[in-house]
Amino acid sequence: MRLPVPPVSGMDLEVIAVGTELLRGHTIDTNTAELAATLGEVGISVARCTTVADDQSQIESTLKDALRRTGLVVLTGGLGPTPDDVTREAVAEVFGVELAVDEEHLERLKSWFADRSGRAMPHSNAKQCEVPLGAELLSNQQGSAPGIWMKGEDGIAILLPGVPHEMKHILHAQVIPRLRDRLLTSDGYVAVSKSLTLRTTAVSESLLADLLAGVESDIAPVTLSYLPTVFGVELCLTALRMPPENAVQVLAAAESTLRERIGKWVYGTGDDDLAAVLLDRLRDRGARLAVAESCTGGLVGARITSVPGSSDVFKGSLVAYDDSVKISQLGVAESSIREYGAVSEEVVLEMAEGVSRRLETDAAIAVTGIAGPSGGSPEKPVGTVYLAAVLNGQTMTSRKIFPGEREWVRNRSAQDALALLWELALR
Repeated sequence: MRLPVPPVSGMDLEVIAVGTELLRGHTIDTNTAELAATLGEVGISVARCTTVADDQSQIESTLKDALRRTGLVVLTGGLGPTPDDVTREAVAEVFGVELAVDEEHLERLKSWFADRSGRAMPHSNAKQCEVPLGAELLSNQQGSAPGIWMKGEDGIAILLPGVPHEMKHILHAQVIPRLRDRLLTSDGYVAVSKSLTLRTTAVSESLLADLLAGVESDIAPVTLSYLPTVFGVELCLTALRMPPENAVQVLAAAESTLRERIGKWVYGTGDDDLAAVLLDRLRDRGARLAVAESCTGGLVGARITSVPGSSDVFKGSLVAYDDSVKISQLGVAESSIREYGAVSEEVVLEMAEGVSRRLETDAAIAVTGIAGPSGGSPEKPVGTVYLAAVLNGQTMTSRKIFPGEREWVRNRSAQDALALLWELALR
């Protein structure tokens, strides 16, 4: 049944990330992700993101185009004290104004340096006190570069520092409240955009797409995005620009629809971790857990022990990398390795049963495989992994072939090993 479309309100803006280091791969742009998520919560959609070098002409042309499209632009970066920090100059040029020293901020900055270091402010920092005429400063309690709110005939440019914690501070403390006021409707509410993520594992993006074929019309006005990661495919549901109560209602209905179709593959929502979810289920059953690993070299155990409180379920693990350790410590039959190979269903099951016996647990996970880049064969190519799970006498095994580099194979193996026991624990 199609959900009713609620009233829509909101605005679009563009983000310009300034920094040559972003284009060269020296620094990862986390600011744009933070902006998109935070702005979406108050009904503002990021329509376009552009990354430009520390070049005044590039910043100017990019800003002009962005203002022409949306009239509201957030720029991050280029507000520092060095010669390559030219965002202020570019904005002043676009808005047709001069730069002038803000004396109040200059005095604050001098005091800030004196309090922090007991030394005089470096001369270069005086550049951070230059502000386009007519602009408002956005106080930065985390650093030396203030944010700037510049309004003109062509729209609004909001300048924020590139340092992530400084950008986030000004965004939440000063930018969001100002934008929220602009979004108040005649009914007195702020239109919001809310998202809900369903976390799946051990299922491909293409199979999920087949299982969810045509679901978009059933969950409208909620939108659905597929986000593949090393830990599985995340299904992101988003309700755009509506009253908060409506957003909660339509997201809940959309989640219910998706779970009806793919419930067996969903292990959690939001930031839920599969290891934590699995431990909760085992704890409810009063089961203790042991792990035997070969190609993952302890990754499964690390995933488990990263969960607070895991000690009441997890007893320990054994990394049996060499075949002799599999035989002597886990009780794997030498004949099994000789006949089937160390990477095989038979051996991985003996590993799981062996570690369960040795550590006296009700549950166990085992992993063996070929992580690469060498060691493969036509029958067992690089990326071939065998998994086993044991729980109260029940067993499950699985064969996987994970394409990709060594660390990708190892991380996927650890995730799918947890997923196998989780599936067994659901029975």
